[in-house]
Amino acid sequence: MGLDNPLHILMLLLILLLVFGARRLPEIGHSLGDGLRGFRESLQGAAPPATLPAVEQLSAPAAVAGADQPASLR
Repeated sequence: MGLDNPLHILMLLLILLLVFGARRLPEIGHSLGDGLRGFRESLQGAAPPATLPAVEQLSAPAAVAGADQPASLR
């Protein structure tokens, strides 16, 4: 009485198709896959490289044109 029977899986997919429609199912699958991928990455402790700031950017002061002059001379 579980999902080990292929007929049960087929019936579940048919019900999902009737409820959500053919256009929404790929979107739902894509968002579910992205969520699972993010969950696995969080369990492994790996953060995406784009979200972590570089150490050089944090320690080096920002180069601003005329930063060495007083504000009245700019």
